[in-house]
Amino acid sequence: MTNHPGTMPDIVKEIEFNAPIQKVWDAVSTAEGIATWFMPNDFEPVLGHKFTITSAYAVSPCEVLEINPPKKLVFSWGEDWIITFELTAMEERTAFTLTHGGWVDKVAPDTGIPYSVARERMNGGWDSSVLPALKKYVEGLA
Repeated sequence: MTNHPGTMPDIVKEIEFNAPIQKVWDAVSTAEGIATWFMPNDFEPVLGHKFTITSAYAVSPCEVLEINPPKKLVFSWGEDWIITFELTAMEERTAFTLTHGGWVDKVAPDTGIPYSVARERMNGGWDSSVLPALKKYVEGLA
């Protein structure tokens, strides 16, 4: 991604799961799966589907922007963020890339938190809790 004035770099996380791609896809592309490792939601794997994610801070409107089972899912989150999940099968393992983009220099309208602060919190949260929870879920450790 090319950064424009007033934007911050995307958060990009790469992880491998000891689970087949279909199991990981089901975890990241169903409302039940997403609720288990991320947040309550009413997601449906349908292009253009509008849904919400409920965090500790707000209920955020989202929309499915791209879906290519079982390899890629892109959705908007709130006013500015774009979340991308990319999956690559590696025999019985799955390479998973998360990209959290849309970081602009402003204060979040729903929380009053500057995006610069939210970005640092989210960057840490993906590493410390969200992706480990997804790993436990798809590897059957939860």
